[in-house]
Amino acid sequence: MAPTVPTAAKSASPSQPSGKSEVADLKQQLRQLAGSRAPDADDQRRDVFKRVISCMTAGIDVSAAFGEMVMCSATSDVVTKKMCYLYVGAHARAHPDLALLTINFLQRDCRDQDPTIRGLALRSLCSLRVPNLVEYLVTPLTTGLKDPSAYVRMIAAVGAAKLYHISATACLDADLPASLKALMLSDPDAQVVANCLHALQEIWTLEAANSESAAREIERHYIASQLYFTLLNRIKEFSEWAQCTVLELASKFLPSDNNEIFDIMNLLEDRLQHANGAVVLATIKVFLHLTMSMTDVHQQVYERIKAPLLTLVGAGSPEQSYSVLCHLHLLVMRAPMLFSSDYKSFYCQFSDPSYVKKLKLEMLTAIANESNTYEIVTELCEYAGNVDVPIARESIRAVGKIALQQYDVNAIVDRLLQFLEMDKDYVTAETLVLVKDLLRKYPQWSHDCIAVVGNISSKNIQEPKGKAALIWMLGEYSQDMHDAPYILEGLVENWDEEHSPEVRLHLLTAVMKCFFKRPPETQKALGATLAAGISDTHQDVHDRALFYYRLLQYDPSVAERVVNPPKQAVSVFADMQSSEMKDRIFDEFNSLSVPSYLFTDKDHRGPFEYSEDLTNLTVGAEDPENVISAQRYQENDNDLLLSTSDKEDNGTRVSNGSSTSSYNAPSDLISPSLLSSQPPAESALMTTGVPTSSSLSNFGLDDLLGLGVTEAPAPRPPPALTLNSKPVLDPGTFQRKWGQLALSLSQECSLSPQGAAALMNPQSLIRHMQGNYIQCIASGGQPPNYKFFFYAQKDGVTAFFLVECIINTASAKAQLKIKADDGTAAEAFSTLFQSALSKFGLS
Repeated sequence: MAPTVPTAAKSASPSQPSGKSEVADLKQQLRQLAGSRAPDADDQRRDVFKRVISCMTAGIDVSAAFGEMVMCSATSDVVTKKMCYLYVGAHARAHPDLALLTINFLQRDCRDQDPTIRGLALRSLCSLRVPNLVEYLVTPLTTGLKDPSAYVRMIAAVGAAKLYHISATACLDADLPASLKALMLSDPDAQVVANCLHALQEIWTLEAANSESAAREIERHYIASQLYFTLLNRIKEFSEWAQCTVLELASKFLPSDNNEIFDIMNLLEDRLQHANGAVVLATIKVFLHLTMSMTDVHQQVYERIKAPLLTLVGAGSPEQSYSVLCHLHLLVMRAPMLFSSDYKSFYCQFSDPSYVKKLKLEMLTAIANESNTYEIVTELCEYAGNVDVPIARESIRAVGKIALQQYDVNAIVDRLLQFLEMDKDYVTAETLVLVKDLLRKYPQWSHDCIAVVGNISSKNIQEPKGKAALIWMLGEYSQDMHDAPYILEGLVENWDEEHSPEVRLHLLTAVMKCFFKRPPETQKALGATLAAGISDTHQDVHDRALFYYRLLQYDPSVAERVVNPPKQAVSVFADMQSSEMKDRIFDEFNSLSVPSYLFTDKDHRGPFEYSEDLTNLTVGAEDPENVISAQRYQENDNDLLLSTSDKEDNGTRVSNGSSTSSYNAPSDLISPSLLSSQPPAESALMTTGVPTSSSLSNFGLDDLLGLGVTEAPAPRPPPALTLNSKPVLDPGTFQRKWGQLALSLSQECSLSPQGAAALMNPQSLIRHMQGNYIQCIASGGQPPNYKFFFYAQKDGVTAFFLVECIINTASAKAQLKIKADDGTAAEAFSTLFQSALSKFGLS
């Protein structure tokens, strides 16, 4: 009789293992049990195996007992076998040399009489994932695919996919994909068929990504109608997950004729009543894709899927309702009339979470038409007083969107104007924004809207967008609002207390519009607004005020045409979603692309958005054919773009050797009382002289900034300069010319912040200048100082321009030294060079 295993005097608790001493104790007990044939040996092995697994769970390294665990694996107890397989699978990859010890007993178990042990052994063998042991997997897998037990065949099908991930060559050489396909078409067990389909899809997808020939071969498998109809005829036998896989595969089927389409739809008709929402959506995707080329049938499919979708919205969990609503929204975008008669199904319930309510509001907006607008707007108005402020805002916006897409807006406008009487700040702000949009599309409603809006005090509006909308209406309809100039004047007096640049920008434009409609009452406010705007620290506000002031100096009639031109009603507002994007999302129906596209924040959808914020407007790249010449650009616009320090340098250079006289701002825009109340710096900025000509020199900007630079006659514009697109100059000739030629110009100019940042890669500047026909012959330096030598050639002649350019990225300044064979063209070349340099980093 085998000796009895001694019991340890102090056995550590399985839940509180004692580290290395515990592992040593376990190894000793496993050795003693390895050859034991005692009646209770299996029970003792089970207890020791439980302690080993407990140590694994606690994070203790028990890999030292690998050999002893393998020695004790010879048992008929299924529970002990499972624990042994679990241990081996956890440590085989970390100890590939020891994993070789498991091959014999795993292969032996694969031939066991018990199908459960055969399946467990095969699964454990495939889970080793050790490349050196691949040769031992092929035979058990091939045998497992033919095993009489369905459980073993299921394990073998999944094991084939595991083998492909370990060694694709071994899997393909053993022709396992063909075996899987044959088994999938003939096996009587539905779960075996499902596992074969999962494994084949995984193998085919990876193979198609690696080889075009494999992709064509796999495509032939997909096109085979026998495969599709075999799976679809048995779809009721599959689990829900397997049904979704089969339906996803069916959505890629290309039927040979209409009869096949109708056969598939008849087979799947009952899947539309399935209790699982994933199965229903997968079936709908098949129906929609199969009938895409059949317009009449496609429309009938929309009608058929309506009832199942509405059932899923109301019967499932909030998460399921949201997912189904996302797909409904996508369908409504393609067929707006589909759910117009079922609008009540999208009314918000008290128990709906906010994300479902918001999506239902979007659905109500999308399905609104002439027949249901009144009922939908009535329901939305009830939500405006909701305690959930975001939902209340969305409901007001929904009413406005419906108004913008309808022809008869009488009742809607009345409802919107009633919102202004609710005395809630967020309701008033959202309503004003919508009223502004309505007036842009329906100017005929201006008298009714202005009568109500005129009674609103700007002091009661705290949100910038609402206040900006009110200011826009004050400027646009100042001729109809008696107190408009005085309200605007009050807002200008509180300029420093307004923190939103958007509001200040709207205020500038509104005062300008009001001035052209009611000049005597707005003259004082306009002067104060321009003064405050020019001294504003926000760059956009400063630039716009400066632009308006110089525009008025140039010609008030031109300024009126720019600021307050005749307007036409806006017929169509910018769409928030492109049709191309909708089609792409529709192709991915029943995937995460649909809900993820809808819940992505609108401000991050890229170029499909229309920006309401005036401070974020950007100018796109100009067509090269429409770009004005560098000389005209210097004459007309350079003053508006240069910074103060740039203008000092430029102004000093231009005014050398010329007679000077004082230049003053026009007094008809600035009242005497305003002048007396300005601080000294601003008083110097607005003196009482009157210009004698509508054509202004570049010194207007200097005078506005209080730099005290005097006026000089505008220099005669140099002739237009064209550069040779392919100049040639070798380094030796460049060096000789640089030593011989006199210095033509020495200047300092500015780079854009984007250009300074882009100089982290100096080659990008060299490529940019080459695009402007200016070549670089040498460069060097370390951050923040870089030095470049450029050259260019005048088109048609041999005259060259040589430039030394030293750039400091910290200050975003460039020091230029220009030498030229033709000194008379140096000024024009300098203009071209600075224009090209200023655009660096902006494209």
